[in-house]
Amino acid sequence: MLLRGGRVVTALSPARIVDADVLIDGDRVVSVGGAPSNATTRIDCSGCLVIPGNVCAHTHVYSALARGMPYALEPPHDFVEILQRVWWRLDRALDEGSVRASALVGAMEALLAGTTTLIDHHASPNAIDGSLGVVADAFQSLGLRSVVCYEVSDRDGPERARAGVEENRRFLTGKHGPLVRGMVGAHASFTLSDETLASCVEVSRATGAGIHVHAAEDAADELDSQARFGKSVAERLRDAGALKANALLAHCVHLDENECKLVREAGTTVAHNARSNMNNGVGRTPLAALGAVAVGTDGIGADMFEESRIGFFRLREDTLEAPYDWPLARLAEGARLAGGIFGEPALGTIEPGAPADVVVLDYEAPAPLDGANLVGHWVFGLGSRAVRDVIVAGVPVVRDRRLTKVDQQELLRKAVVDAKRLWERLEQIGPHPFEPKR
Repeated sequence: MLLRGGRVVTALSPARIVDADVLIDGDRVVSVGGAPSNATTRIDCSGCLVIPGNVCAHTHVYSALARGMPYALEPPHDFVEILQRVWWRLDRALDEGSVRASALVGAMEALLAGTTTLIDHHASPNAIDGSLGVVADAFQSLGLRSVVCYEVSDRDGPERARAGVEENRRFLTGKHGPLVRGMVGAHASFTLSDETLASCVEVSRATGAGIHVHAAEDAADELDSQARFGKSVAERLRDAGALKANALLAHCVHLDENECKLVREAGTTVAHNARSNMNNGVGRTPLAALGAVAVGTDGIGADMFEESRIGFFRLREDTLEAPYDWPLARLAEGARLAGGIFGEPALGTIEPGAPADVVVLDYEAPAPLDGANLVGHWVFGLGSRAVRDVIVAGVPVVRDRRLTKVDQQELLRKAVVDAKRLWERLEQIGPHPFEPKR
């Protein structure tokens, strides 16, 4: 396959742009520039910008059918009540059909937005066994690259906690397609007993997979950890053996200076979810004190153009010293994280030997464009509306803004039916009784 005549962003951080054809053979980029090719498939990219596929470092696609869902309870007043009255009701309403429908919709929206890899954190307490296979199969059926895990938690009792641990173990020790990998999912310190956290760490050690866990998203997480264990969240994760270089911590809003140091020293990646933090009113992540920071959406879609832009503006509101290359550097960090999990260090680049995860943007720049000012175009001009074609592992999965592997309209039609059924079950479920210790 030959992508002809485009401006090619070969890397995001530092940003590099060349005018060149891109030759893809199998699932690899073979060359950027060079002699003309006799490729059998040619895609005209004249007037287009060709970029590496974006990576979403933390999401919950089980929430994909929640858009517009009914809500008749008292409005939540804090983060814990948001969980009790919204998300912990929704996840208990999920069955296998709605898990699959949510994953298909989440994958569709990711690909159409130019996101080629999702790192997902799944929860369905009444449909645990086999749920990761359902999610992974849905992702792969659309051609999306993904990293999946099950969200282990004690909030629904020890039996479901053990089932969540075993779902992670089963998936990580099973055989799956080339586009999916796994992590060990855990909800958050305040819903994890020492026994359950130790079980997650044991699976992580046995399989070599990192732990993907929410950390100090809200002050309640820190208060609970101090009240129950006499230590901070990061200290508890460290002492349990969960704070490793292959771990992924989501949010980290309320980490103190010492905790940030522990995260940096461990080499642990943090997934920053600016829009979710704003929506839940949990506060601002101490980004300057953390080390490796990637960008996630926490389930608010998968548009990484929008998420990286909003994250940058939020940071600029705190300090005008925020570096202008922040959005591209954070997206490159997400690609580095995913590349490490897949054993693909060149993921997130367009260079010979790299996985052929490529997005073609219908973007004719109205001003000069080069590596030095790409971020200015990214923040103030580019967006998912420009996504025309998407290629994952050498396979075109979006052409002319339409999915190639499934009937897009049929997918949406079925999703509406599944959403209605999900909402009917949801209305029969009251607020979750679980409370952190504060």
